Amino acid sequence: MTASPLKLADSHPALCEAIAQQIAQSPQQRITFAEFMDLALYHPDYGYYVAHSQDMQKGLQGGIQSDFFTSPHLGADLGELLAEQFAQMWELLDRPHPFTLVEMGAGQGLIVQDILRYLHRQHFECFEALEYIVIEKSPAMVAVQQQRLQKLTNSWGHLSWKTWDEIPTNSIVGCCFSNELVDAFPVHRVAIANGILQEIYVAIGEPFAEVIAELSTPKLTEYFDLVELKFPAETYPDNYQSEVNLAALDWIATVGDRLKTGYLLTIDYGYSAQRYYSPTRSQGTLQCYYQHAHHSDPYQAIGRQDITAHVDFTALEKQGDRCGLQTVGFTQQGLFLMALGLGDRIAGLSETGERSEGISLQDILRRRESLHALINPMGLGNFGVLVQSKGLDEALSQPLTGLTTPTLY
Repeated sequence: MTASPLKLADSHPALCEAIAQQIAQSPQQRITFAEFMDLALYHPDYGYYVAHSQDMQKGLQGGIQSDFFTSPHLGADLGELLAEQFAQMWELLDRPHPFTLVEMGAGQGLIVQDILRYLHRQHFECFEALEYIVIEKSPAMVAVQQQRLQKLTNSWGHLSWKTWDEIPTNSIVGCCFSNELVDAFPVHRVAIANGILQEIYVAIGEPFAEVIAELSTPKLTEYFDLVELKFPAETYPDNYQSEVNLAALDWIATVGDRLKTGYLLTIDYGYSAQRYYSPTRSQGTLQCYYQHAHHSDPYQAIGRQDITAHVDFTALEKQGDRCGLQTVGFTQQGLFLMALGLGDRIAGLSETGERSEGISLQDILRRRESLHALINPMGLGNFGVLVQSKGLDEALSQPLTGLTTPTLY
């Protein structure tokens, strides 16, 4: 690892101690990078999401938004345009009651508010049929969401927080969806050494060190069979490194098991397997975020910075095929949102500027900037949008509005 050019905060000492203790208790005094990443992000007392959610609960400056921002932070438009897509899904599913939306990884709870307010205002019959479930791994983030949405929860009895264990098999009729969730799943890191596929482990060092050894599980080689890549091959140089997101495969299997009829919609940044594991991408996609800057050293600011890896959309599709999910389509976020009406919103700003009284030019320009950020091809607009379905016959498999402009990986 190269040293980070950023001036990072010190690592959380109690978290480092907890990680070191787990390493010491492991049979070979090493843990997989996936175990390290899981502790760094999700340790119940000291993990990154715990610390930042506590700051948000206390109303302190900072929190996750101080390290990075996501589409919901730019305003209500993403949630409202998603609501348009959900309303069409409800129609295509023949207006089921209940119509269940399952948001997986709801962050600060911003999208929940935006979707529900818009459906109540614009698609009231769909809203009346709605059951909204939030699934969140971090108890600390659940507390943040419930604090933000307390009034809504008290006044509307169809919003709940559940675990997957609390949702029966083949019970969901509706849509499961996520925005920037899969990139935060803990990943295994692999490397090619002497022409052999091996795994990168974390051992005790200063504070931690990397060790390359045999694979921890045959699932890593099976993963490359799934995405139909010969890996390693002669085209891959020694010391080539990348990531494998086995947790994403488990997640797809779980969603496929719980979904009876409807859709899975995944928004995230990533590539096809061919691009993800290109021989030229020799150091993988792992990124760390601290105060809106990024670098590639996960062993700095442990517990103070986010750690992510890009998503292999081919793996999501292939695993979906195994789990009864058919691919409906794939596109880019910019095209998806434009098809759902974001272009009309941008055009409407000109009319607002000409006719409005009491709305400052600065406010109009700020809103225009936010809308353009959602479709910027160099940023959020280049995110992938993958839609999969289950249990839809031909009569229900009509095109979705957001996928009218599909793209290739």
